[in-house]
Amino acid sequence: MATIDLQGVKEGNTRAIARAISLIESGYAEELHLIDFHHSRHIPVMGITGPPGAGKSTLVDKLIQQVIDAGKRVAVLCVDPSSPFHNGSILGDRIRLNSWYNHKNVFIRSLASRGAVGGLHPQIMEITSLLNLAPFDYIIIETVGVGQNEVAIVGLADVSVVVLVPEAGDDIQTMKSGLMEIADIFVINKSDRPDAGKFLANLKRTIQQQLHPKKHALPILQTVATQNEGIGELFAVINKTILEDHPHKSSWLLAERAYAMIARHRMRDVSKHKLIAEIEQLQAEKAFDFYTFVARFNN
Repeated sequence: MATIDLQGVKEGNTRAIARAISLIESGYAEELHLIDFHHSRHIPVMGITGPPGAGKSTLVDKLIQQVIDAGKRVAVLCVDPSSPFHNGSILGDRIRLNSWYNHKNVFIRSLASRGAVGGLHPQIMEITSLLNLAPFDYIIIETVGVGQNEVAIVGLADVSVVVLVPEAGDDIQTMKSGLMEIADIFVINKSDRPDAGKFLANLKRTIQQQLHPKKHALPILQTVATQNEGIGELFAVINKTILEDHPHKSSWLLAERAYAMIARHRMRDVSKHKLIAEIEQLQAEKAFDFYTFVARFNN
């Protein structure tokens, strides 16, 4: 059984961190429960989420620059969509972040979502806990752009940044039941495009009238990430939000994390590949009934 080089992780050794993440992804790091995460310091987690095409990767690229300019170190986890057939990452090559891969104060890792609901990697909790052992000042997690159901990040991030674009238009109404409700900060990216002002007004009205009544005070920032416009202000607001005390959110975050870990533990013996093999065999025998098949796992 392969073991994690804890000393290397704590020293910020890139190879040790990368290998540790690979072991966690592959399920070979069984000694994780022996690691004393309780006494590791908590590194602030920024969650960057939003629909496809909102410019999340470009925004992350500019936020990395802000972190570096502040003399800090950052770990970036980019969750890519996966092939439904082999679970591999479809967009593993992060072209927009290429300039940071060899920077001594930046660690970047692409993770495949592997079909996980919510735009995150199945082992994202464990991987984030591992990064808390390393000498980083921030962790940035960019989720898959999957739309209104991409809300799992709220259970992991200290601050959730929802990135939208003016073209979203009336889609605000359809997103309010999911993605729109998890934001600590709204960012209207590509705000140099037509109708950005109209979209801003609509977003403010939606937050005030249709979301949680306390959400009216949430910051809404306009950025043009490709031009590095508004990024400094965004970074400042993120830091301010991280420092604010939110006892209710803290308990809710812990509950979300606990729920995810419990669900993972209870599902540990269920393999999608085995399910496929069993279904194919039953279909060949003309003995497959969906609800009977599922009921076996609910007893």
